[in-house]
Amino acid sequence: MQYVVMPSDDIRTNLATEQYLMKSGKLEAPFMLFYIERPCIIVGRNQNTLEEIDQKYCEEHQITITRRLSGGGAMYQDLGNLCFSFVVSAKDQKFGDFKTLVNPVVKALHAMGATGAKVTGRNDIVIEGKKFSGNAMYTKGDKTFSHGTLMFDVDTEAVTNALKVPKDKIESKGIKSVRSRVTNIKPYLAPKYQELDTYAFRDELIKHIWGVASLKEAQAFEYHLDEADQAAIKQLEQELYKNWDWVYGRSPKFTVQKRKRFTGGTLDARYFIEHGKITFCKIYGDFFGKGDVSDVEQALVGCKYTPKALQAALATFDLEHYFAGIDQKQVRELLTVQT
Repeated sequence: MQYVVMPSDDIRTNLATEQYLMKSGKLEAPFMLFYIERPCIIVGRNQNTLEEIDQKYCEEHQITITRRLSGGGAMYQDLGNLCFSFVVSAKDQKFGDFKTLVNPVVKALHAMGATGAKVTGRNDIVIEGKKFSGNAMYTKGDKTFSHGTLMFDVDTEAVTNALKVPKDKIESKGIKSVRSRVTNIKPYLAPKYQELDTYAFRDELIKHIWGVASLKEAQAFEYHLDEADQAAIKQLEQELYKNWDWVYGRSPKFTVQKRKRFTGGTLDARYFIEHGKITFCKIYGDFFGKGDVSDVEQALVGCKYTPKALQAALATFDLEHYFAGIDQKQVRELLTVQT
């Protein structure tokens, strides 16, 4: 298995690199990517950016905002955070099975002293009940990537201030604040690893995953981006990750909001209704799914705002394809029952 260490500390460049390498064919799956970046927030594909962040705080602290291709919730990162990605064959990876995919990382952390680290919930890695890693997954064509964070020495104060966590998400976990939910992994590692910075921590993690004694041995598996790679990445970065419409989108006015938190994620559907018909539909949330939720949104536009009409529009959809891990009957009920 090969790997790439991203040379950039800009999340937008790194997400573009990940997307490019996934589809370029330059590397044969499976392979891994590692990246570290300056302060940023990455919102999930289906989230309403302005409702997930404290815009004023982010501007004052020069926090970069972008959106990723995968679902899930918003994540804050800074230079104390290490990101990792696995790119694998879609036919070999069950969508949503994070536990299997991140197992090499968890095993490496155990070997480095954090023996209590474990995968829990939908997509988190925790220790002593506190989260230090969130993961998200995306499938396109014959490839799936899963990218995750490792909070090594992150400014947890900034996590609290930069993100707005919805009240129902806090209540569903029975906890009082964002800060109480998260921790850095650094204090749980063996003493010799607690003296490292994030870059040295990354190198040690690579050595453990590849099972070698030195970084030089591991570098035999490293791929370096060439000029053609970098040109293609720059184009993707401009087209998507630095594009205002992609990152923020236009948050439409709405006359009906239907929101519910499920075990598999939150759905927040908004309808703009004129003369009894839906003229605009947007579905937000931190859910995962292989399909593009815009398919469902477009199917509802033009429908009469009645349960019968909405149910008919959704009848042909396999909603598990769009809202993985959420009961289809409950999704249909949320989207069709009038409130």
